Parts: sequence; C-alpha cells; structure tokens
Amino acid sequence: MFLNKKQRLKYLGFHDHLFVIIGILLLGFSTLYIFNAGIAQLTAVELLITLMASLLFSAADWLINRSILIFLRKRYPSLQNSVKRVSLLFVATMLMVILIDFIGIFVISMVVDQVKYVFWERAPSLVMIMFLTTMIMAIYEAIYFFVLLKKSVREEEQAKQTILQAELDALRNQVQPHFFFNSLNTLRDIIEQSPKEDARQFLDHLSVIYRYLLEAGNKHWITLEEELRFSKAYIKVQTERFGTNLKLNWNISNATKKQFIAPMSLQLLLENAIKHNVISRKKPFEIDVYNDGDCLFVKNRIQKKSTQLPSTKMGLTNIKKRYELLTDRPVEILNDGQCFSVALPLLSSENLKPNL
Repeated sequence: MFLNKKQRLKYLGFHDHLFVIIGILLLGFSTLYIFNAGIAQLTAVELLITLMASLLFSAADWLINRSILIFLRKRYPSLQNSVKRVSLLFVATMLMVILIDFIGIFVISMVVDQVKYVFWERAPSLVMIMFLTTMIMAIYEAIYFFVLLKKSVREEEQAKQTILQAELDALRNQVQPHFFFNSLNTLRDIIEQSPKEDARQFLDHLSVIYRYLLEAGNKHWITLEEELRFSKAYIKVQTERFGTNLKLNWNISNATKKQFIAPMSLQLLLENAIKHNVISRKKPFEIDVYNDGDCLFVKNRIQKKSTQLPSTKMGLTNIKKRYELLTDRPVEILNDGQCFSVALPLLSSENLKPNL
C-alpha cells in the first residue's frame, strides 16, 4: 500500500496490507462504539454516516501516521537512531491526530450546522485516539526494531566470520614460506654432503609435496588421512638426507584417519623436531606419531643441537593460533627436559567453530 513489496520489507519489516485493512476496520468500529454512547438511538442512515465518518478518520490517522513513520525510517534508518526516530514519531503522531480531527470536524461542520469544533470538548476523544494510534505505531516500530536487531546480529556474525577468515588466511599463508625456507636449508645440506643425483631426487619429491600444498592451500582443515599422506611424503624427502638415522613410528587407528586436522600441522611438528634435534649415526632420532583418545600425539626424545639453523620462530605459534580459530580445544605442549610432545586435537563437525 503506497509502497512496492521490496520497500515495504525495507521500511516496515513486513507486508502490512492485511494489517492495515483489518486495523482500520477495528479502529473505526472501536471509536464508533467508544465515542457514541447514544448509538442505539441513531437511525440506520445516521448510523451508516457515523460509521463512514469514523472509518474515514481512522484511515486518515493510520495512513498519514504510517507515511510519517516511513519518512522517519528513510531519514533515520539505523538501530542507533531508534530513540530519535521514535521520539519524533510520537510527537508527530500527537500533532497529526489533533490536525486530522480538526480538519475532519471542520469539513463536517460545513455540511452539518449543528456540529462545531470545540477543542476542550474533543479533548477526551483525542486522548483516546492518540493512545490507540500510538499503540498502532508502537506495533510497527516493535516489528521494525526486531528486524533491525536481527539484521545487526547477522551483520555482526558476518563481520566476525570475515575477520576469522582473514586471520586463518594470514596464518595459512605463513606456513608455505616457512616450509619453503626450511626446504632450501635441507637442499643446501644435501648439495654439500651428497652427490647431485640425491639433490635431483630431493627436488622431485619436493615438487610432489608442493602440489599438495597447492591443493590444500584454501582449506581450513583436512582429514588426518590426507595430512598423513603428505607428512609421510615429507619424511621420505628427509630420509634422502638422514637415511636410517631418522626413524618414524606410526601408530594410528584407521577410524582416527577420518577425523580432521589443520593442514600442515603434523608436518610442521615433524619439521620442527627434525630441525632442532641432532640426527646422526651416533645419535639416531626417533619420532612417535600416535593417536590417544581424541588427540594426535607427536613425541620425541630431546637431542638438542649445539648450533641452531636460522629459524622463523613461527611453527608452534602458527599451529596454536590456527587451532584457536578452528576450535575451542587447545593444542597441548609438554616439555619435561627429556621428551618433547605435542597433542593436536582431532576435530569433527561437532567441535569445529560454527562460523567456519
């Protein structure tokens, strides 16, 4: 009514055609009953004229104040402007009820000589009409407020999701340069210590690994089965360098492999363990990878190097931050001076955060 479907939803929050029609009828009959105590003594023609007048007054009150309400919503549409908008609507409603009543009675007095406009005599009726009209506008405003509140909550959730997405993207983008940096260090050692053929094989394996990185690059989580496949390929690359001096003990149940894990988190833990510990014929190095309950454990005996390779200082921090964004379950780190272990939560759809 006076607005297309899209505009009604935008400025009113609902399609009010039926509400307007039924409301005007109810308001018209209510005012007729309330303000005409001698209605039983009216003739049929007088009753019809009175009813028509009552409906016209009700329609004018409703539609004009509805138009003012729409105007104010166009001018002050936000939830933050609600107090200002409602205050102006209340004042405008009071003034329009008086003005419509004055114009209506004035027009009737031009037709019926006995009818005169006396404000103090009309005051009790005006107070009741103001009350009824204010209640109607309050219903409109309550519906609009509810729609705005829902929209605000939805926008806030979308903003949180956008921020969360950006944080995850930033953290994920840190991982690949980190891996590339350490791969170059490994390649340097192979070139220094081994024949060219070993370096060529290393690069072949590395190309397979980077294909995985490209495929998993846009994912927030992958199955443990996929991560294991990647991590074992990474370990195969490392055995080109360390041979039998590096040993991995894999003990993971098949059911666990279907659960989820942050991409490259297991690989980063293996990489850090290899990077920060001595691996030699005299000191062979073992890493245990196993599941216990709803966690994946990576554990090794500490064989700390006397000299350390350059480090980006972001491996464990990156994993912890990514898990904080993915789930409420923390990454647990234990270092007793003898052994170092990290427990990665194994995730399912139930314990992933709903925004992702």
